[in-house]
Amino acid sequence: MTKKNRTMLIGSIGAGKSTLTNALLGREIPAIKTQALVYRDWIVDTPGEYIENPFFYKNIMATALEVTHVLYLQDATKQKTIFPPGFSTGITKLPIGVVTKCDSEKADINQAIDQLKRVIPKGPIVITSAITGQGLEEIRNLVKCNSMDEMKEYVKMIPEEVVIFV
Repeated sequence: MTKKNRTMLIGSIGAGKSTLTNALLGREIPAIKTQALVYRDWIVDTPGEYIENPFFYKNIMATALEVTHVLYLQDATKQKTIFPPGFSTGITKLPIGVVTKCDSEKADINQAIDQLKRVIPKGPIVITSAITGQGLEEIRNLVKCNSMDEMKEYVKMIPEEVVIFV
């Protein structure tokens, strides 16, 4: 029996974790503020407080033991990031950077990509919109990959305006 890949979404409060979770699972319900870990199918949605307060990093580390991939969400409408530089290197799971809200008129996609490059020294970064659906299929396919090499090969087939590989 093969183990099913599972991913954890982490990012600041309001970064779009719950909205992205619903979009990835095809759920057409409004997102609500996540108060605790929420397990839905192959996704673990985390509260933004887990990454905004270093006191809660232990919760992220413990939850990472249950997943194969970690999605690091950066809101393209926010000027700052809450991830420390190289944060993904402390979690031994396959990292996927996710730029959220790319469809917003306030989005600065290049800045969000640069912020994620500091968090994820190596790996894919997907530019997404839960509203238009951009990047959703690419995230689903990246989570099916079992190695960094597999993800790199997959990204070679995708246009750079949707996924880049750092």
